Amino acid sequence: MEFSVSKSDLVRELALTQGVVERKTTIPILSNILVETDHDQDQVWLTATDLELGIRCACPARIKKEGAGTIPARRLLDYVRLLPDADLQVKLAENQWASFICGRSRTRIAGMSRESFPELPQMPETLAEIPLSVLSQMISSTIFAISAEESRFTLNGALLILKENGIVMVSTDGHRLALIQKQVDLPGLENSYRALLPKKAMNEIQKLASDDSSKQIEFSGNENHLFFRIDKRLLLSRKLTGNFPDYERVLPKEHPHTLVIQRDELRSAIERVAQFADERSRAIRLQMVDGELKVHSSISETGESEETIPVEYSGPDVEIGFNAQYLLDFLRSVEASEVEFHFKDSNSAGELQPRRAETGADAADTIYRYVVMPMRI
Repeated sequence: MEFSVSKSDLVRELALTQGVVERKTTIPILSNILVETDHDQDQVWLTATDLELGIRCACPARIKKEGAGTIPARRLLDYVRLLPDADLQVKLAENQWASFICGRSRTRIAGMSRESFPELPQMPETLAEIPLSVLSQMISSTIFAISAEESRFTLNGALLILKENGIVMVSTDGHRLALIQKQVDLPGLENSYRALLPKKAMNEIQKLASDDSSKQIEFSGNENHLFFRIDKRLLLSRKLTGNFPDYERVLPKEHPHTLVIQRDELRSAIERVAQFADERSRAIRLQMVDGELKVHSSISETGESEETIPVEYSGPDVEIGFNAQYLLDFLRSVEASEVEFHFKDSNSAGELQPRRAETGADAADTIYRYVVMPMRI
């Protein structure tokens, strides 16, 4: 195998594969990236997998000799990134050593035969086309509520539902639940589709969106895998197995009380008060009184703190305990300048939403609900 490639093109595509490459593995070849030439289209294909997630992307190249081989992914990126912006000559010998020439730099890296590199499944027929910007926003609105406990594997990702009139994404860790629903046309979708999308795959989709979020994703799935294709980049992920909880039962049916508050003001107040919250529970108290919201921590060895914020509220005095981090996760993800806080009493779940009146032109097309269980303090 022999080809030449632009350093900047190669670095861009290699960087996208790094989140997929297995760092600590008992299977050494999973730390490598598969490089294959494609003479017909003047490009090289780069493939990485950890057996749960896989990515395949193309890089323009001038092919001199066809072939394929694997090279340590991290070492390759770290080295190529340091080269000057020029063309890079790559040659893979029969002994699997890869030679690199760029300007006056000459380097050899020991590779491995492609024979033991896992074959990625082929993408089936496209089920739907999804705007990348829409999927990216939905991931940002739910990814923080995914459970970090590996034993609760059905909660280690988000439920993705494609319907005739749009997309629903839901995540929960048992203490809180984030739901976002968007009305959007999905060309090609004939029947509703639902699957559990792992958190690691969601992170990789976000990386693809950061490159250019204006594109469309071709989405598909089979019995075991989900597929996301953007131009010549293909991300595939194993589905999570098991049944996601019945999230509709968790959503509060009624909220007798509502207050409206400036998002930045509430976020800043919680960030300051949380400095004095218990390090393990992160518990703070929200006290609603006529026209005011008081945010305060319990007295601890490190001190105590209280903030008072003017709000639109004229209901009974209520005090509710919450995990400060759970509230901050929502307030940092939402873009609306004002948020609504809905609640019933000190023992019932609270719900945060961006204020519908001013969430932008697409407000009518989006429903975003964030439910948080109270804490006993």
